[in-house]
Amino acid sequence: MIEARGISRRYGPLLAVDRVSFAVRPGEVVGLLGPNGAGKTTIMKVLTGYHYPHEGSALVAGHDVVAEALPAREALGYLPENAPVYPDLTVSEYLRFVAGARGVAAARTRGAIDEVVERCGLQSVLHRPVRELSRGFRQRVGIAQALVHDPSVVVLDEPTSGLDPNQIQSVRRIVRDLGATRSVLLSTHLLPEVEAVCDRVLILDRGRLVAEGTPREIGDELEGRRVVVLTLHAPPDGPARTALAPIADLLSERREGDAWVGRLALGRARGGEDLFDWAVACGARIRALEPERLSLEDVFARLTAGST
Repeated sequence: MIEARGISRRYGPLLAVDRVSFAVRPGEVVGLLGPNGAGKTTIMKVLTGYHYPHEGSALVAGHDVVAEALPAREALGYLPENAPVYPDLTVSEYLRFVAGARGVAAARTRGAIDEVVERCGLQSVLHRPVRELSRGFRQRVGIAQALVHDPSVVVLDEPTSGLDPNQIQSVRRIVRDLGATRSVLLSTHLLPEVEAVCDRVLILDRGRLVAEGTPREIGDELEGRRVVVLTLHAPPDGPARTALAPIADLLSERREGDAWVGRLALGRARGGEDLFDWAVACGARIRALEPERLSLEDVFARLTAGST
């Protein structure tokens, strides 16, 4: 539903986006993650037709955003970082205006507005001027205008920026619901947001795509060695530690009550099996053995370490 094919975009001498390629499948919420200045907003402006790519191409619902600009835009709903609202209109008046601008048929307008009002929880403010609304409600109105023409693709740029925790939860619920029926590309620099609502993540750094996949997939790729947490009923003695050395590196250890907990980096393909063989041979009683995964925060920090 969204496809970027080697797109690049410059602002004078600044290469803001450098040959970025990715795809968003139907019914998928994908997070576009990166530090400030990484190129997230520029990519979204290319996808929405606000900017054209200097190299490469971008497609929305199968339509080239430059060569087939009108059908591409018809398939797309867009929320910029600051919701595009007219403060002197009521919410109802504004959504009616957007529906007309988007070409929604007159006979369908009332039903289309009712649907987005229900989805975005705007019933209580429908007849209030937009200027009187809190930032959270303005963001909901911004999402509603992006949906009123029933697009198959939705692009959201920092939809929870500046919201309080309750407002953030409300907007995240809306985004999760959208992912059930539409393809959603969500730009954010908030790691909890990605973990809360996204199926996959794209990580940008200085205009380039440096990682793509689920947080677990990216973490596994970054972590060259498998790290496990081993819990024993008692700490290993000297000979047991000597026998453990060829199997795994002991990264750290601690006591938890009467148990011993060690973080181990397995160095071989059969590391897990060898660890059980080691326990049997030396009489160590295993209480628990769990893989340790890199958190999204760890992944992000490693991939964008040179950006700050």
